[in-house]
Amino acid sequence: MNRRSFLAVSAVSQTRVPGANDRLRGAVIGSGGRGRFLVSQFKELGVEMAAVCDVYQPNLEAGVKAASPGAAGYRDYRNMLEDKSIDVVVVASPDHWHARMVVDAVNAGKDVYVEKPLAHKIEEGFEIIDAVRRTRRIVQVGTQRRSSDFFIEAKSILDSGQLGPIHLVTSQWLNHQSSLVSRKLQGELDWKAWLGSAPERELDATRFFNWYYFWDYSGGLLIGQAAHMIDAIQWMMKAQAPSAVTCAGGKVNLPGAEVPETASVILEYAAENFIATFTLGYKAMQYHMYNDQVKQFHGAKARLDVGREWYRLYPQTLDRTMTVSRQQSKPGAFNLATIQHIRNFMECVHSRNEPTAPVEAGQATNIALCMAMDSLRQGRRLRWNAVRRRVET
Repeated sequence: MNRRSFLAVSAVSQTRVPGANDRLRGAVIGSGGRGRFLVSQFKELGVEMAAVCDVYQPNLEAGVKAASPGAAGYRDYRNMLEDKSIDVVVVASPDHWHARMVVDAVNAGKDVYVEKPLAHKIEEGFEIIDAVRRTRRIVQVGTQRRSSDFFIEAKSILDSGQLGPIHLVTSQWLNHQSSLVSRKLQGELDWKAWLGSAPERELDATRFFNWYYFWDYSGGLLIGQAAHMIDAIQWMMKAQAPSAVTCAGGKVNLPGAEVPETASVILEYAAENFIATFTLGYKAMQYHMYNDQVKQFHGAKARLDVGREWYRLYPQTLDRTMTVSRQQSKPGAFNLATIQHIRNFMECVHSRNEPTAPVEAGQATNIALCMAMDSLRQGRRLRWNAVRRRVET
């Protein structure tokens, strides 16, 4: 055992595993809008959010205000991880920081809730898996559809076999975004710490406030929305990572962004014998969230359409009009998905059982997402070699 592994195991042995009646103490890394939302959700379920970390002073101050009374503020998350009273850590940083923070947190003996996607590179996902399994910590990836009662209900229709064999799944997420955020820094920012492993460059407020749309830190709406849709498809179809991925995108029509807001991905699942597609169109017309996305499972006997808060089952028919044999509409149901996902995480922290979105599932989606980014930028179809754990052309 090397020194790093020894220190990691020692940290775990010194960290208590909460009992069923213990109140958890939590911390968040990255207290921007999503981070503060998660803080509120954890507090709603009784977690004492006792620490907040952010490298941008206004976010740090807002995060401490949103946390529990007396919460401590940190500029360096590694100092925060030294607090042995912290049980769970929420990682809500930009994507390129996810892997390092999750690995450091589990090595410090913390259980982790990490926002999707699991990582920004394929090799980072495997590093997370290795660390999580070695330290025996609980890590939940924030793909909340897996814990939603509504999506579990829709999945049960597929599990019943009513659709017959499924060889094609199509999906899309359409809406409209007019521009990037135009904002000036309002306080101190540790730019070097924020960049982390990303390439060095001069301080750029546009990149900081719009990191989602730059390749160094994320993969734009293409990856942000595909993370949910592809993960849900793989979960509902009981599939592992795709065997091949092809992605094509149009011209970037979002001024200042690097990642196209209009693109399509084809995912091949050789082992499970189906093909899936995902299309992103964020220069389409504006939609209400109830109507902006759909997954269609095309079975030989029926088709199941699953939206964000509705589903419809269409049995095969040769009539001009297709008849719905089963349907559900629950406006507002998606608002419960995140809190149901966090509840599942907390239950697993107490029981030490596997959460609904474990790191292996997160990595299967991460592989698909990273291959989509690389395929788009290289302009070619990429294959996944699961045995050698590498992408091949």
